[in-house]
Amino acid sequence: MIISEFKAKCIGILKEVNQTGESMTVTLRGQPLAVIKPIKPKSRTLGALRDVTKVHGDIVQTDFDKEWEMSL
Repeated sequence: MIISEFKAKCIGILKEVNQTGESMTVTLRGQPLAVIKPIKPKSRTLGALRDVTKVHGDIVQTDFDKEWEMSL
C-alpha cells in the first residue's frame, strides 16, 4: 500500500488490520516504510500459555525421595 492511500484511509486500514489479524506494509516510492500489525490482546485464561510452555514428566505424581535428601 502506498503512503498516500494509507494517509487517506488510515482509520479504516487500522480497523481492517485489527479485524483480519494480518500485517500490512506501507511503502514510499516503492520502498517499505512501515509495517502495521495488530496487537495481540493478553489473555488471562488458564489456556493462555498453551503452545508456549511444555510440561515434561508427571506434574501430579512426583517422587522427591530420589531427588532430595533430608537429614533431621
